[in-house]
Amino acid sequence: MLREENCAGLRLRGADWFSWATAGGSNVILLTTDGGVAEVLVTQDEAFVITDAIEYDRMLQEEVPVGFRFINHPWQDTNFRESFVKEATHGGLVMSDKVHSKEVNLAPSLVQAKRILCPEEMERYRVLGREAAEAMTETLKEADPSWTGHQLAGRGAEALWKRGIHPALTLVGEERRLPLHRHATASHEPLGSRAMLVFCARRHGLYANLTRFVYFREPSAQEIRAKHDLAAIEAEVFAATRPSTSLGALYEQIAIAYARFGYPDEIMKHHQGGPTGYLAREEVARPESKMRVEDGMAFAWNPSLTGTKIEDTVILNQGKLEIITVDDAFPSFYADDRMRPDYLVRL
Repeated sequence: MLREENCAGLRLRGADWFSWATAGGSNVILLTTDGGVAEVLVTQDEAFVITDAIEYDRMLQEEVPVGFRFINHPWQDTNFRESFVKEATHGGLVMSDKVHSKEVNLAPSLVQAKRILCPEEMERYRVLGREAAEAMTETLKEADPSWTGHQLAGRGAEALWKRGIHPALTLVGEERRLPLHRHATASHEPLGSRAMLVFCARRHGLYANLTRFVYFREPSAQEIRAKHDLAAIEAEVFAATRPSTSLGALYEQIAIAYARFGYPDEIMKHHQGGPTGYLAREEVARPESKMRVEDGMAFAWNPSLTGTKIEDTVILNQGKLEIITVDDAFPSFYADDRMRPDYLVRL
């Protein structure tokens, strides 16, 4: 690939690209950034992991598989990496995910390759998806209507951490705020009679994305209808998620489905998701999106209506969608040709 692009090196600094290149390693220290404390450099002859003396032993012993040559530099030397990259690539052109100086952007073929999971990645993803779903079930079965949104988010994060999963995102919509905000960050307000909990759960660089609801009362007829309508809308985009279909065409399919079920304006109130993997969304579907679906990609679609939402992580594997964020202990209902998460009702 480097020869095809007339490049002497490939430099990967982002947390997503580092995990992809190292088969699930992590360069993350601060969870709220998209960069890390180490980077990968690939030349036409060798693959390096470059890090400083603070991180060297841990990265070598715990994070990165064999096959890389480690380059360790004093943490005080802020110029070392640039000098090393220039020397290792003989001053040639370098592709990078975070372009610096005379570097160039990654080739589109490489960006697309990152989104196509190999069998080993799929297996890691399945385990992550199942455990993230189990953490969700555990959290909502313990929840109490007197808890604040902060408490529910904290309990969810604890359930993820004890499984070795980063709580990259824990959204909570409490009873009052749930109909008001599609991205309801946790607050000091009590949960009340119902609540939404959303996870973007990361391990080995992969993201498992899912949304669930807990009710401390019986759902209303309108809420039950919304649940079934959303599952039907989701079923249409699931059916359309097939190889060679553009992301823009999938967006249009969702828009048509919203209108068919009587909600033509709801698509304007929140994004609908898209391919996932080493980012919570590798790309969000928009009308103009050109990216095409390929077998081996993962997706997290998230259609929503006022006060409710449906979301899971799926893999397109040999032409069929496999939902991986599933816990059989969580209630479900039949929709189209699959089981979908129900409201967890706790009276």
